[in-house]
Amino acid sequence: MKYLLVVAHPDDETLGAGASMYKWTREGQAVDVVIMCTEAKARAFRPKGNELEDDTNASNKFLGVSKIYEGTFPNIEMNTIPHLKLVQFIESAIRESEPDIIITHHPADTNNDHLQTSMACQEAIRLFQRQPSVKPVKEFWYMEVPSCSEWAINDAMNLFRPNCYVEVGKEGVDAKCKALAMYRGVMRPYPHPRSNEYISGLAAMRGSQWGCTYAEAFQVVLRRY
Repeated sequence: MKYLLVVAHPDDETLGAGASMYKWTREGQAVDVVIMCTEAKARAFRPKGNELEDDTNASNKFLGVSKIYEGTFPNIEMNTIPHLKLVQFIESAIRESEPDIIITHHPADTNNDHLQTSMACQEAIRLFQRQPSVKPVKEFWYMEVPSCSEWAINDAMNLFRPNCYVEVGKEGVDAKCKALAMYRGVMRPYPHPRSNEYISGLAAMRGSQWGCTYAEAFQVVLRRY
């Protein structure tokens, strides 16, 4: 199976699916990542551009990612970019990566870049309908990103509702925390959602919902076989 994660910012892929990525790649499955914005000018702790790139590469290499597709769209300003440009960038990655499953942000996330990425990805997965030479996507998933998904307070939108659980075990959770620690300035002291305690607790809670010790949860919104 080939997975393609489409995320707004560096670290989103690890926050949303780091333990699953670690599991999949060690099972021999392939994972690629699309990062729409590779800068961090809006972060409280801003690493330099070369530092953030080094952190991104180190974290994703540890998780077993095969390839990273890096965009240069503006941080927390993706709503100023024509929708078509966002879609076309994701489409170019889909053509090259040829994934079976695409995973992106839930559109109800409070971060506007997450919303823009999700909406563009929803459009891009239909590429095979317009271009028969493109491999059709089998499944399309939403993931949850701590400090963004749980703050979905817009009552006009449906919230993240998991219906797919990937059992990751303690090894997967520890790997996720280690990969997140490779991003300078991302993790915070508990009770912040981006803390080791919260990450572990969320995995334990998601695991208990489906009868295992630790899991990451996803929402499968499209399946084609």
